[in-house]
Amino acid sequence: MSTKTAPLYLLPGLMCDHRIWAPQLAALAAFRPVAVDGYGDARSLVTMARRVLASAPDRISLAGHSMGGRVALEMIRIAPDRVERLALLDTGVHPVAKGEQDKRMALLELGRREGMEALVDAWLLPMLHPDRRYYAAFVEPLRDMCVSSGIEHYEDQMTALLERPDARPLMRTIRCPTLIGVGSDDAWASVDQHRAMAAGIAGATLVIFEHAGHMTPVEAPEQVTAALRDWLELPP
Repeated sequence: MSTKTAPLYLLPGLMCDHRIWAPQLAALAAFRPVAVDGYGDARSLVTMARRVLASAPDRISLAGHSMGGRVALEMIRIAPDRVERLALLDTGVHPVAKGEQDKRMALLELGRREGMEALVDAWLLPMLHPDRRYYAAFVEPLRDMCVSSGIEHYEDQMTALLERPDARPLMRTIRCPTLIGVGSDDAWASVDQHRAMAAGIAGATLVIFEHAGHMTPVEAPEQVTAALRDWLELPP
């Protein structure tokens, strides 16, 4: 089955890069995975989507985590015939929520005032399952990845998120095999939010990754890999 499946493109979220997908890159090698290593200086989701499409083959299987899920949805909007299957992990489809801009701007100001390390420390730990927040061997590689993205990229990506379109009308147009996945303890993008997303896409499968927060590819790597493998083996 893997040789007949379109290459697997893995899209990272805010302040993340290929490292967030390290467990899946190793475990799903037979499906020819490509982890996108960020989005450069793009300041809109549409620009991010177009850049990935420009570097990708004509047909791809597409998995996006967090902001990467929103990029994946824009790729579906722009070129639906190029996406063989779609996986959306720990993400959303709703427009900007009340108070969201103030929270994101507060993080940006913290980063400008006290440095990228302070920004990441305020943002990252609440994203994780409480049992992992103070486990240094787990947190430090994630922290290093996010800090290395830099304040300029955070501002670019924050701008893209604050100007995002409402993706809810797009959901009913999706016809490819779709996986919706979320950590059981994701405090940023709730299980109920993902239930609604799965209900809005015909034939979508919902998987809840147990004992995981928002960073499921590394918090629940075996569960995420198993769900992606099952999804990749579905008929296109």
